[in-house]
Amino acid sequence: MEFSMKKGMLLGFIGIVCFSFTLPATSIAVPYFGETIVGLGRTVIAAIIVGTVFIVKKQPLPSISQFKSLLIVAVGAVLAFPLLTTYAMKSLPVSHGAIELALLPLATAGFAMWRGGERPSKRYWIASATGAVTVIIYAIYLGLGQLHKGDFALIAAVILLGLSYAEGGKLSKEVGSWQVIAWAILIGAPFFIIPVGLGLSDRMLDAPIEAWISLFYLGIVSQFLAYVAWYGGMSLGGIARVGQIQYLQPFLMIGFSVLFLGESITWITIVLAMIVVLCVIVGKNADDKQSLELK
Repeated sequence: MEFSMKKGMLLGFIGIVCFSFTLPATSIAVPYFGETIVGLGRTVIAAIIVGTVFIVKKQPLPSISQFKSLLIVAVGAVLAFPLLTTYAMKSLPVSHGAIELALLPLATAGFAMWRGGERPSKRYWIASATGAVTVIIYAIYLGLGQLHKGDFALIAAVILLGLSYAEGGKLSKEVGSWQVIAWAILIGAPFFIIPVGLGLSDRMLDAPIEAWISLFYLGIVSQFLAYVAWYGGMSLGGIARVGQIQYLQPFLMIGFSVLFLGESITWITIVLAMIVVLCVIVGKNADDKQSLELK
């Protein structure tokens, strides 16, 4: 049991590190490839890999009930999150996005409680409200007095991906960790082929090597391998426990934005990131006695 827990935590950490470079990679790729290729094309790239693996392994089809859960995962992780974050990264710095995505663990915990049939405590809702207000204040501060469309896109991305994480973590115990995201990718990819095909252009060939590396990173790592590690970690260590590793994500994102994008970070960004993460920790631990792990 202890070995499984440690393995689950390690896989979860690997997944979070991989996810943390998603916004920087998106920010690098969007100017050269556009929203459609970056937002949807990553799934087409991942689908080629997944399809090959499924053919070799002769993977059995999921049941009807499992397919319904896979649709939820596909909507959140394969469609909504890539498109919404791609749209947001057109106008927002990565450090800005990192603060708003810091609410993801809280959203995941909330949906985990809901899917487990448990009622969130007052402490959870107070922490959620405090974290959300902090994020909104920060977004308004950076937006010179108003929220931008990119802010709403990121908040929607957090909600939908939180649901997808909770659903995928639960389903991974039935069908396996990598199979969850693999099936979700195959479900979504056919709908993306035509838009991606229409979005292709000759000018993409002039994109620098770092843009190409970012695009393939998004397709191979962010869209597939990171989810394999993440869902595998939640399956072994529990959704709530492994989900706490997400506390590191905003700081990793901010670090990557400084390292690879040359963004400057102010003290208020660090302070507010710490406040949001503290709210998440309080909210996530509010129902420990009830156990947030999905059975």
